[in-house]
Amino acid sequence: QVQLVESGGGLVQPGGSLRLSCAASGSIFSINAMGWYRQAPGKERELVATITSGGRTNYAESVKGRFSISSDNAKNTVMLQMNSLKPEDTAVYYCTANCLVRAWGLSRDYWGQGTQVTVSS
Repeated sequence: QVQLVESGGGLVQPGGSLRLSCAASGSIFSINAMGWYRQAPGKERELVATITSGGRTNYAESVKGRFSISSDNAKNTVMLQMNSLKPEDTAVYYCTANCLVRAWGLSRDYWGQGTQVTVSS
């Protein structure tokens, strides 16, 4: 019922910047929070940043001061501005949204298909 589509990934040199976007669509009653996770080959998926519908943000320690998450609640969209990128930021980045699909239901997490970010010289 909920679809998330990411865009903005690609190849960038160390120290460069990328901006990721994600739009949620479908039968959504409300969104509690949206965010980004990433997964590098052979590693567990890890939290990058989240933002609640009220604008409260949370960041992984490794990206604080370099990444910035923002959202447009009217468009059900979340963005991730990534600056000062490092090779260790290389991963598939996944968009996630915690949503209610009906007023009487329980919220659950939905996931996008992921977008590749590669930081290399």
